[in-house]
Amino acid sequence: METSRRTVLTAAAATGLTMAAAGSAHAARPAKPSKELFGTLPDGTKVYRWSLEYGGTRMKVLSYGGIVQSLELPDHRGRYANVSLGFDNLADYLTATTFFGALIGRYGNRIAGGRFTLDGKSHQLSVNDGENSLHGGAKGFDKRVWDVEPFADRSGVGLVLRYVSADGEMGYPGTLRTKVTYTLTARGDWHIAYEATTDKATVVNLTNHTYYNLAGEGSGDVLGHELRLAASRYTPTDATLIPTGELAAVRGTPFDFRRPKPIGQDIRAGHEQLVTAKGYDHNWVLDKGITQRPRHFATLRDPESGRALRVATTEPGVQFYSGNFLDGTLTGTSGRTYRQGDGLCLETQHFPDSPNQASFPSTVLRPGEVYKSATVHSFSAD
Repeated sequence: METSRRTVLTAAAATGLTMAAAGSAHAARPAKPSKELFGTLPDGTKVYRWSLEYGGTRMKVLSYGGIVQSLELPDHRGRYANVSLGFDNLADYLTATTFFGALIGRYGNRIAGGRFTLDGKSHQLSVNDGENSLHGGAKGFDKRVWDVEPFADRSGVGLVLRYVSADGEMGYPGTLRTKVTYTLTARGDWHIAYEATTDKATVVNLTNHTYYNLAGEGSGDVLGHELRLAASRYTPTDATLIPTGELAAVRGTPFDFRRPKPIGQDIRAGHEQLVTAKGYDHNWVLDKGITQRPRHFATLRDPESGRALRVATTEPGVQFYSGNFLDGTLTGTSGRTYRQGDGLCLETQHFPDSPNQASFPSTVLRPGEVYKSATVHSFSAD
């Protein structure tokens, strides 16, 4: 029996869930985003970079992959820094496999063996993570050029991004029409609203893969950041990071973030799951479950800068990834190299491998239905 995952949200409706960003100003009407040429793909397609600013938050977004290339926030003294990992050129985005700042689809996270069966029919997906499919395959939504429409209205300033994924793309059935809206509000909060429809039964799990370092991109590791997750359970994985199907209690384990603690406190505790993943790279089962409106579940804080991030979502899970596979071979926008733990991700989602796990909430989308999901990022500094 499928579990319902349909949620509805507009950016304006969720504003009351967020906190005011430090130094934000409540402008009556923001200016529309501006754009500039960022680069050109080998086939001649132009990639643009859009700049948004409102409520004290500054953001730059690429039409390639819907990538958040930079996210600038003030610290407790009002000093701005880019808190998201990324590159200063298109070429690095084309070759990297880190998914910096990107929109992820059709299916965020891993699907075992790159296979699933739906309505009695087996589907073989693009395999790009050992024997598994990760984040939509070798050319997922993160490597597509999106149509972008800017706006500035009462809800805030933002971008509407659209992409049509053809039937059979990366092995997924059905033509999927996807719309993602990024909005900066007068409070400086960042709202993401996801929407999709299909003409054949398929599976969908959309998310964003921004890497955060609240001390500033390129400033070092995030092990001193304090994290709280309202989650009493998580999904342990096998050696290839596919969930075993168990919903394990976090109590008494390094996975217990129900009270704020530094990310580095237990990361080298020798727990079997942490050894396998080289750190945290797991799905937490949020206590709130699936909700019609975004509900707060996470708080991340950098004690040095005072910057804090609160995250609310309609989704039942979050993938907390501690940047385990950053290995010093990539150079970021600051000109500094990224090493293990230099950024972290909080990817709101349905659970990994749900198409093959009957006990997990369903990710099936059918013709006539509308996939909707929403996540709100609230920023502050103290």
